Amino acid sequence: MGARTADAAPHGETSSIVIRPALAEDAEAIARVRVDSWRETYRGMIPQAYLDAMQLETSRAMWEKVLAAGSPAVGVFVAERGTEIIGFSSGNRLAQPKHGFDSELSAIYIRREFQHAGIGRRLVAQIARSQRALGASGLIVWVIAGNKAARTFYERLGAELVIEQPFQWDGMDLVEAGYGWRNLDALTADLPGVPPSDTVLQ
Repeated sequence: MGARTADAAPHGETSSIVIRPALAEDAEAIARVRVDSWRETYRGMIPQAYLDAMQLETSRAMWEKVLAAGSPAVGVFVAERGTEIIGFSSGNRLAQPKHGFDSELSAIYIRREFQHAGIGRRLVAQIARSQRALGASGLIVWVIAGNKAARTFYERLGAELVIEQPFQWDGMDLVEAGYGWRNLDALTADLPGVPPSDTVLQ
């Protein structure tokens, strides 16, 4: 399930936030952002008992495995302020295209106090750029249908609504919406502060 919306941080210090590739030692910080974001974002959409039962250690182990694997098809990027990770995004090539899209934005989460500052746009652009470098031509993301803020975020970035469908997550019956971008150049071209090359964003 893709994503919390992520995009003025109240303290106005977004210029100091760097987007960089994730390292193995970032796994715990990434897991903390994910667990905290799920508990904030999906309250009322997912049973509270499930959210309460989420464990940082389980999520950390998953991200350690992902980062240690070093798969060329997978990209994980973090948004870092000083030594503090305040958000992340991940994406991957798809072995079998879905609805005509050959790569996927699999996660994007940003701490609440840093949202609405353009960080989410930068994180999405970095995934799009990294997948394009691997030969991808399109990008799809899945979101719980009731997550209106996330849907608005993707629509503002030019994503098209591809499909809404029921699905199961850990035994829960939910409805997901798929959004996609069929032109990765367009996704990254006009984002402010996003350079045309694969350099680290600052």
